[in-house]
Amino acid sequence: MSKVVVLLSGGIDSATVAAKAIAEGHQVIALIVRYGQRNVKELASAQKIVSKLGIKQSFVVDVNLSTWGGSALTTPTNISPDKTASEDKSSDYVPGRNTIFIAIALCLAQGQGAGYIYLGFTAADTLYPDTNQAYLDAFNQLIQLSPHQGITCPQLIAPFLKDDKVSIIRQALALGVPLEDTWSCYTEEEQPCGLCNACLVRDFALIKAGRPDLATVKGRELYAEGSELTTRLFWRFMSRD
Repeated sequence: MSKVVVLLSGGIDSATVAAKAIAEGHQVIALIVRYGQRNVKELASAQKIVSKLGIKQSFVVDVNLSTWGGSALTTPTNISPDKTASEDKSSDYVPGRNTIFIAIALCLAQGQGAGYIYLGFTAADTLYPDTNQAYLDAFNQLIQLSPHQGITCPQLIAPFLKDDKVSIIRQALALGVPLEDTWSCYTEEEQPCGLCNACLVRDFALIKAGRPDLATVKGRELYAEGSELTTRLFWRFMSRD
């Protein structure tokens, strides 16, 4: 049984990645990062997933990226559907977040002798510059340039990089992922808003995957209405050109 580090956010993608790694026979080490995100409920969701999936080893690390702002996810502001979804940049991009997270995961993997770092990158992440294959290849090359005698050089793996949200949810259901315990909403409200980019994609994919009961009420209403905004956002986030 090989050890793998999984960056666990509390959302559907990373939870499904963790379940996939477990199903493949790996010993999962969960890494949860408190980075100053507004939606702190995802941290509680990550802990629930650790428990529900039977992950024996997990670490919570504090790296406050909210100090200097630069993202709607770390700065107090109203988060609404991104009306510029056709552009290459989204207001919910956190500058440098993936690079920092992976560097921490690398440190953990080498310290624990893990051979792989599993990431929840998907085909739905089209707006972000640090979730594509070129980025992964470059980071894997960097890892290979910094070996130390007797220290593992783990490989970055993104098993769902070419999968859309519907496919991932179907895999999650097959793997027994507790989807009801995951959290995707960008806001810090008690209940998901059903309007932010994450909620729109999550709700539409859940409905298409046959689980409308797990979608928000607002999401079900928007899906039934077939509004131009939600349709445009949905297909933009669901497919990679």
